Amino acid sequence: MTTLTVNGREVHVSDDHPHLLAALREELDVTSPKDGCSPSGQCGGCTVMIDGKVQVSCQYPLAKAEGREVVTLEGLPEDERQRWARAFAACGGLQCGFCIPGIVMRAKAQVDKKGAALSREDMARHLGAHLCRCTGYVKILDAIEAVARGVEPERGSSAGGVGASATKYEAERLTLGDRGYVDDLRVPGMAHAALRLTDHSRADVVRIDTAAASAAAGVLAVYTAADIPGDLRVGIIHKDWPVMIPEGGRTSYAGDVLAVVVAETRGQARAAAELVAAEYRRLPPVVDPAAAVDSDDIAVWGTDSNVLSVSEYTRGDVEAALASSAHVLHEVFETQRVEHAFLEPESSLALPRDDGGLHVYSGGQGIWDDRDQIAACLGLDREKVSVELVTNGGAFGGKEDLSNQAHAALAAWLLRRPVKCTLSREESFRMHAKRHPISMEYWAGCDGDGHLTAVRARMLGDSGAYASVGMKVLERAAGHATGPYRVPAVDVRSVAVRTNNPVCGAFRGFGANQAQFAMEGVMDRLAERVGITGWEIRKRNVIHPGDVWGPGQVMDDGCAGAERCLDALAGRYEAARAEGRAAGIGLGLKNSGLGNGYNEVTRAVVRFEADGTVEVRHGWTEMGQGVHTVARQVAVEELGIDPARVRVLVDTSRELGDGQTTGSRGTLMGAGAVRNACLAAREDGCRVGVDYLAEYRVDWTQHIGEVDNPTIHSAFGYAAQLVVVDPDTLAVERVVAAHDVGRAVNPMLCAGQVEGSVHMGLGYALSEEFPSDGEAFPLKHTLRSLGILRPKDVPPIEVVLVEVPQPRAPYGIKGVGEIGLVPTAGAVAAALHAADGRWRSRLPMSGTSAEEDTQ
Repeated sequence: MTTLTVNGREVHVSDDHPHLLAALREELDVTSPKDGCSPSGQCGGCTVMIDGKVQVSCQYPLAKAEGREVVTLEGLPEDERQRWARAFAACGGLQCGFCIPGIVMRAKAQVDKKGAALSREDMARHLGAHLCRCTGYVKILDAIEAVARGVEPERGSSAGGVGASATKYEAERLTLGDRGYVDDLRVPGMAHAALRLTDHSRADVVRIDTAAASAAAGVLAVYTAADIPGDLRVGIIHKDWPVMIPEGGRTSYAGDVLAVVVAETRGQARAAAELVAAEYRRLPPVVDPAAAVDSDDIAVWGTDSNVLSVSEYTRGDVEAALASSAHVLHEVFETQRVEHAFLEPESSLALPRDDGGLHVYSGGQGIWDDRDQIAACLGLDREKVSVELVTNGGAFGGKEDLSNQAHAALAAWLLRRPVKCTLSREESFRMHAKRHPISMEYWAGCDGDGHLTAVRARMLGDSGAYASVGMKVLERAAGHATGPYRVPAVDVRSVAVRTNNPVCGAFRGFGANQAQFAMEGVMDRLAERVGITGWEIRKRNVIHPGDVWGPGQVMDDGCAGAERCLDALAGRYEAARAEGRAAGIGLGLKNSGLGNGYNEVTRAVVRFEADGTVEVRHGWTEMGQGVHTVARQVAVEELGIDPARVRVLVDTSRELGDGQTTGSRGTLMGAGAVRNACLAAREDGCRVGVDYLAEYRVDWTQHIGEVDNPTIHSAFGYAAQLVVVDPDTLAVERVVAAHDVGRAVNPMLCAGQVEGSVHMGLGYALSEEFPSDGEAFPLKHTLRSLGILRPKDVPPIEVVLVEVPQPRAPYGIKGVGEIGLVPTAGAVAAALHAADGRWRSRLPMSGTSAEEDTQ
């Protein structure tokens, strides 16, 4: 046993824990320190104080903690805890919140040491051990600065309806680590599951030997595909993703699962999983998407073609238009595979219900899809499975697909006891879908004044092994291929290809940012040939209401926001150039909603309780974007009540949601449903105990080709970004982001979404990449290796919110979740070209990595 003092109390813990963090969380149930990467110590979520010094507890040996005093966020004096909670809430310093308790502990150490003398730059440097994927650090540093100076921030309050910068729902609890995530949940009798992943990305599985694992200490059971009572394969669209690969089956990517080991403790389960032996017949992995298209060697077990999907459309005579153009450009653009790096690894907890069913706690983005797939896997009616959403620690699209929910559910169902399964960071890297790498070949023309005449695009996306939503990502890339511009003649073909590389699926931007990196590169190259600025060529071609866009959609009045964003940056762009700085402009659009003919319906319930509480129930996943806050502010707006009376929750007792929380649609559709439920309540006198159920529906979109001018999407967000680069060092000095959100329900949180998007967009542009080797296994295994920008590397970000209302949308909302990084890479490329004269056509790009790109 190891004896130490934790938060003022002497405790004795087992010596079996691999590090201090495991002892705190798994034995002592101290859960404000978060496990985002153990034992690599690269996220900072587990930061605590040991004998007065901040330490990363996942790298602190338990034996070294003998006799020491450990303080976590739970152990700080309550007045100090509340001071930090109020500052982060008021400044909007958190989104998903997973990283914040560790950051608070680091910041406390610096504030205690330096007080009001603590500079913003110094604090940013000290946060180098911490990773936040949501915020871009701007408002985190605001909150720390407020505490250091001893001031109470006034920017945010809990009051206010639509348009107010109200504090985030549950902000204080999230800051302090008091609102748990799935891995923070504890239930009596809970066992732990660990997964045995494949050793080869493409191999026939001859035999799986579980004998040694079954005999290991603490092991309760080992399950393989032979134990699955229902469907072997799951999937959001195509049911092609095996929950486990059976004997006689074939692996198709590095994240395939061979077995689930269940034991009394997490450590026992993980140790035993390594004892599961497998015999394979290895096959050469298919890793080149271009070669895979025409190959008879089918990459993925159970499929009959390496072509997942083809999306194409034509409008006008492209050949004739290019032939008559004053300037014609031909260029190939390449984007990279990228890891989401949400801070909370996937975790699921399943437990048998008293009625013979199964209850699952999930952090996924679509709990009803989770329910349906779990039920199918177990061979149960849907009513026998209930899935409860636990607000997750970030997702960005990466938690749409079913992950370890099925494995936890299978184990709990067969064992008839609660089972939790939490992935390690490396397992998460291997298993969940990534951002698509896409090769895009463009031909484009313009007249002598820079007006676009034609665009032809050919896109090839590596979708990896399983479908996920890869076909939709490449469809979205095709639809956004011409950016927010008028183009009289268009010819686009976009192909999603199956390989044995990591699966690719939904990721913030969803194909639009890949396509518009290419299109923005086209615009800047044509501008140079015409002899005008990047801003001017965009001004001459930006879409206006009534223009025909891309696949043929006639744009509504909401598209005026594109030009408004561009105009908002005109003065800053010219001023930067006049100062001799290297400046680049990017302009983009991104759909909100699924569109393409899908009938989107979401519902909400408003209920007045006898104690004065007003309960608002909806069906959207809260993952940091603030959908709970939106629901509360809409209720305040429509009912005229005190925000403190509002309780928001995701209702899993009835199907209020409509598929995945994806496509930047949660705010738009959620606000619509809550507003209509409030209106129904008002019309009925807001009676106590009545469930006022209402819906919001988008049913007016069409498929490409369904009519001559299809309404592909019901709404778009628009953004222009200015990137200024030091002409000597090529370092990004600052970013100005003008974003048309239609209506900012909460300007403070809306700006925070943009700041976080810009941070992610800069990483996408400059440094982030998730490559795989010739065996289709990831080459990156830790968070730090991904190239994500740390706080000291993030330039100042200025956000300009533009509000051009979206017709037919509640309050004119357009959404902001994804558009934030769509223009970034193009703007960075333009700024770097302004600095050194080199065109960049591949991502990621750094200031000195363009040697092989076009001159």
